[in-house]
Amino acid sequence: MYPKNTALLLIGFQNDYFSPDGILHSVIEASAKAIKTVENTTKLLQELVKTPVSIIATPIFFTADYTELVEPVGILKTIKEVGAFKKGTAGSEMIKELLPFQDDILEVPGKRGFNAFINTNLNEILQQREITHLVIAGAVTSICIDSTGRSAHEKGYQVSVLSDCTSARTTFEQSFYLEDVFPLYAETLTSDELLDSLTTAALC
Repeated sequence: MYPKNTALLLIGFQNDYFSPDGILHSVIEASAKAIKTVENTTKLLQELVKTPVSIIATPIFFTADYTELVEPVGILKTIKEVGAFKKGTAGSEMIKELLPFQDDILEVPGKRGFNAFINTNLNEILQQREITHLVIAGAVTSICIDSTGRSAHEKGYQVSVLSDCTSARTTFEQSFYLEDVFPLYAETLTSDELLDSLTTAALC
């Protein structure tokens, strides 16, 4: 895992999920607290900004009337009903813990659903940067993380999911995906293990 060919993809690190007053905070609250998702991700970024690793965020935004969502079901229906991730609102903004790294994070707009590759130029950016290894962090583990990870795998990227920088709807769901789903197409590792791997590769 060479640093210059590796990208960290940050998904859903927005106030409506991770801030205590976020509209959908209760969805991932238990998992995020147990894992210390935000704290671990912040510590990871403090180290990664010193390296050639690309750091990319794909926030999800919707217009005021959610015209992008035509007959939504499941969580997208819920997002529309409760008014989450509406562009221009505090809930759609990046969480304050990541703001110190904002200049080092490339924000890729256009995400409207689960898969960060759909409706964005994420794949083109990764190719331009000669990225071969995509490391994923954020929320929700069983939805956007899984959908994006599968898509990345199908596009030929090596995929890693950070066990201590992701959050699911429950701690059980988090464990299930890490132990039984992600290993089918990706590597699961901690943020410390990621840093160790990058350091080892850089020394080779």
